[in-house]
Amino acid sequence: MTAAAPAPRRVGVLASGSGTNLQALIDAGARGELGPARLVVVGANVAGCGALGRARAAGLDTFVIEHRAFPSREAFDEAMVAALRARQVELVVLAGFMRILTPGFLAAFPDRVVNIHPSLLPAFPGVHSQAQAFRHGVKLAGCTVHLVDTGVDSGPILAQAAVPVLNDDDEETLRLRILAEEHELLPSVVRAFAEGRVSVDPAHRRALIRA
Repeated sequence: MTAAAPAPRRVGVLASGSGTNLQALIDAGARGELGPARLVVVGANVAGCGALGRARAAGLDTFVIEHRAFPSREAFDEAMVAALRARQVELVVLAGFMRILTPGFLAAFPDRVVNIHPSLLPAFPGVHSQAQAFRHGVKLAGCTVHLVDTGVDSGPILAQAAVPVLNDDDEETLRLRILAEEHELLPSVVRAFAEGRVSVDPAHRRALIRA
């Protein structure tokens, strides 16, 4: 493993929806649980999404760049990169951001874009992961924080949390229990980045968080 330096501390969050994982980061920061990490901006591609309201209530800088206004994914991502760089963002966190990023975006923040996904990857990538897990009858579900690459939920895994599937679960109860674990796992990974405890092996595309 090769340690990445310097440790990224200025965090930008991208979201498209209600922003519950963003709220978990905001709350963790208020409790002093993000270490030296600092949330500096929240960006969205959907005007009026719940994440923007949460960010503004917390006094965070926000911006909206609607993807439909651009002729290509590349042009949209260039605008997003410019907005993040203008705020000196070092680590990008996708918290319900419903866009697949282009190689150009990822090159702007190499091994500095993370995503939270509601399954134990590589199982059940893509959308409706909790429903997929429930329908397949698995006995263990969970969530994953991973580095983002050009695939769909295919980047190196940083951390995971397991959730047993109970006999009386339905899709909604399972979803909520997984979500509770997401709210614990994501802030812990952001803190690990800011404390310089994340290493990436570029040859084998593996990631490690040191204790």
